[in-house]
Amino acid sequence: MHDAATPEGLERLSGLIQDWVDAQLLDNPVVAAVDHDPAERRWYVRVLGEDKDTYTVWFTLGQRTLQYETFVMPAAEENHAAFFEHLLRRNQKLYGLAFCVGAEDAVFLTGQLGNDALDHDELDRILGTIYATVELCFRAALRIGFASRFGGH
Repeated sequence: MHDAATPEGLERLSGLIQDWVDAQLLDNPVVAAVDHDPAERRWYVRVLGEDKDTYTVWFTLGQRTLQYETFVMPAAEENHAAFFEHLLRRNQKLYGLAFCVGAEDAVFLTGQLGNDALDHDELDRILGTIYATVELCFRAALRIGFASRFGGH
């Protein structure tokens, strides 16, 4: 279990995250915008994808961990077993991230990192892993879970 951060520690980590998102806005072409809710210690990083045009990654700083997640797609309309098999097989190869089912059976990618490991390199790794995973899995999952929209059965 990670030790709870002090108010000063949370302030320092918030500053670290804010510095990182500011740098992403300047230097990372896939980061389109960042919003911040200081009361929730949450950052919303708007990402420009290729297979999935845009999505938002939420970073939420807690007393012990940084939670991160993104909405991938709504619940599959068909081929549920193949759809979930595709996502669960992908989970096997992910580091610090997993597909999960959220509200209204929508698909999310979620993860968490202990605050003691939080630095710019880890934030880069998290954003890069989310980006690569969405790009790798989105189109195939869409074609499985919404096959009739693409002329499949």
